[in-house]
Amino acid sequence: MRVSYSVVHCIQLFGTPAMTVTSVRLQPDVETGLAAISEKLQRSRNWVINEAVREYVAKRAADDALWADTLEAIEDVAAGRVVDGEAVHRWMRSWGTADELPAPKPGP
Repeated sequence: MRVSYSVVHCIQLFGTPAMTVTSVRLQPDVETGLAAISEKLQRSRNWVINEAVREYVAKRAADDALWADTLEAIEDVAAGRVVDGEAVHRWMRSWGTADELPAPKPGP
């Protein structure tokens, strides 16, 4: 029981999350590139793969959020919730002046 406690304590102490094992088939050129990066960074191949997948997952999440924002904007335009371009230009021209205008509000 003490060994289990020590392991759990180490994980909590260093903040290392539990990891799962996944196997991946790599094309030879990808394997060569992976080996070169691993050696250059002086990190394990597992570390490099984990970082690459983490970055890819984060990018996909950002892309999905951008797509959701785009769909919301399309719905706003379809519903007429837009700001007149000339109103935006007037507002921008007023920036830094004594008579700075408030930001224009979208219609209906």
